[in-house]
Amino acid sequence: MDEMFDKLQAVADRYDELNELISDPEVIADTQKFMKLSKEEGELRETVDKYHQYQDVTQQIADDDEMLREKLDDDMDAMVKEELKDLTTQKEQLEDDIKVLLLPKDPNDDKNIIMEIHGAAGGDEASLFAADLFSMYSKYAERQGWKIEIVDENATEVGGFKEIVLMITGDKVYSKLKYENGAHRVQRVPATESAGRVHTSTATVGVMPEEEDVDIDIDPKDIRTDVYRSSGAGGQHINKTSSAVRMTHLPTGIVVAMQDERSQQQNRAKAMTILRARVYDYYKTQEEDAYNAERKSAVGTGDRSERIRTYNYPQNRVTDHRIGLTLNKLDRVMNGELDDIIDALILSDQAAKLENLKNNG
Repeated sequence: MDEMFDKLQAVADRYDELNELISDPEVIADTQKFMKLSKEEGELRETVDKYHQYQDVTQQIADDDEMLREKLDDDMDAMVKEELKDLTTQKEQLEDDIKVLLLPKDPNDDKNIIMEIHGAAGGDEASLFAADLFSMYSKYAERQGWKIEIVDENATEVGGFKEIVLMITGDKVYSKLKYENGAHRVQRVPATESAGRVHTSTATVGVMPEEEDVDIDIDPKDIRTDVYRSSGAGGQHINKTSSAVRMTHLPTGIVVAMQDERSQQQNRAKAMTILRARVYDYYKTQEEDAYNAERKSAVGTGDRSERIRTYNYPQNRVTDHRIGLTLNKLDRVMNGELDDIIDALILSDQAAKLENLKNNG
């Protein structure tokens, strides 16, 4: 515990220093520096508040202990003991909260994401389920006040998607959606099934943090860029100029094609954003494979082939296999009410990290 309080005191000292800095006229004049320091101050605020609450509660406990050593009448003695019981419970809760707040932060948690949804095993039914997942995440994003942009899509004749790529921007998007990586299995009677048999199909979801230039250096020499004429809807404009862009990252063989935008410059920028995220994800996955060979997290590896969740329509049931959570409200989950599942996954992840700290402490 002493080590924890040394760390807390260091956090509180840094918080005080930040508050002085962001009141300094020179810092205020430097917008970039002011924003950076304000963000850091905001991130420390909750930890410092809890620390101050903890100090207050600890002081009250010491005062009550002192009072109990004196000669008190029965009523007063009972009252102080009752207060001590409440304060001890508060202290334990604050200790638990602080331990979670002091856990190492995932550096990607604040980032926007690129999400890829693919219809996998199950043909048309898998592509329809990919469209249902797209709808579910869109509604969840709307509830969070996030913005969704479709970057690329490959629609099927039945109204589903072989693949759809989205960019989701907003507050701490990655921190909530990073657990969606993996294979999502659906069990239901397809619209085309006349005999009423339940079929099982799969769609995979990939979630990658949107990478800024600073996070990953891609050597321009490692990228081959081809331009070609767009095809598809868009009227006369579309075939006149070579505005579509295909980028290949030679060391990994990752290819991104983009023809959504009107200009080649816009398509290049979008393709580069997706390429950077996919290359980062490629190298990060390799590192994690090595790490996971030694220790598996409770929430799983995040491998896209790992079956993470089953959506059972006949029983209105959704089960997250990583944490053994079953909810009998699939209709509401598909309507974007994902909070119960995501909160449970975050808690499970925190518990696993605390356990690791305890074992390695």
